[in-house]
Amino acid sequence: MRMPTFFIPHGGGPCFFMEWDPPETWNALESWLREFPASLPEKPKALIVISGHWEEQDITITAQASPSLIYDYSGFPPHTYELTWPAAGSPALAAQVQSLLLHSGIVAALDPERGFDHGVFIPLKVAFPAADIPTIQISLRHGLDPDTHLHVGKALTSLRDQGVLILGSGMSYHNMRAYNWDNTPVPDADRFDHWLTGAVTERDYLVRNSKLADWAKAPGARDAHPREEHLLPLMVAAGAGMADVGTLAFRGIMLGAPISAYRFG
Repeated sequence: MRMPTFFIPHGGGPCFFMEWDPPETWNALESWLREFPASLPEKPKALIVISGHWEEQDITITAQASPSLIYDYSGFPPHTYELTWPAAGSPALAAQVQSLLLHSGIVAALDPERGFDHGVFIPLKVAFPAADIPTIQISLRHGLDPDTHLHVGKALTSLRDQGVLILGSGMSYHNMRAYNWDNTPVPDADRFDHWLTGAVTERDYLVRNSKLADWAKAPGARDAHPREEHLLPLMVAAGAGMADVGTLAFRGIMLGAPISAYRFG
């Protein structure tokens, strides 16, 4: 069966595994992350995750059989640096991904040492707590060109027919200076979210991808993403979605801003 692709919000640091104030801040997103695997046509044979927390000069793929975790957040309670998510890697899948990218003219390298950053293990510890599905991570490419990342996704779309679930992990809104930690509304934050949902759900995928490539021209774009590393994983998910229509899979208000997830297929 063909797997869908997703863009998932991964929250703030280890947010699902600590006390937060207000305590309900991340509850809706956590519940959705826990439940969305039940909507898949079957259990994935492997996971490919593109996180907003890894950039390289060229696209790079984890190729370690037993990846470690990278606790790339700071200032959180000590126990959050002891979290575990012992999913196996897949050097064979990493090599296949590299081959597909190279065949599409995209320079790609393997990294046999890097582990999973929190854009991978935090949301997946909620969604796939058994950690029993082989997982690899793909970096963003330095320069953050949206069209490049759409093409990365397109190059990987055939893996969906092999039971591989492709996940872009980021945030639909990511302005650290604008978030309101008491959850009061961020002024005008919904402008970009409204545009983004309209672009993703455009029925003609060529029009959709064209709009996503020009995301910086959208209303409120740079207010929502002063730097776009947390949006670019969406481009990979959309590119891998090919002609499948995008749908809004989740929307909630967190830290005063709208946070959305999307599904293709």
